[in-house]
Amino acid sequence: MFGKVGGFFGESKQELAKVSWPSRGEVIGATVLVIAVTLIIAAFIFVIDLVLSFAIRIILR
Repeated sequence: MFGKVGGFFGESKQELAKVSWPSRGEVIGATVLVIAVTLIIAAFIFVIDLVLSFAIRIILR
């Protein structure tokens, strides 16, 4: 049982050594991009919500 667990962790370590990890700059760039796109989409949904809320208020008067 413990041999299988040790083998699993050993194989996992070997596989992780093969991974091509991104540089710090790439991680920061991707993070900034994700935050920017999230803010843009949030602003878009906010504007659509305002427009639809206004339209529904006018229709229901």
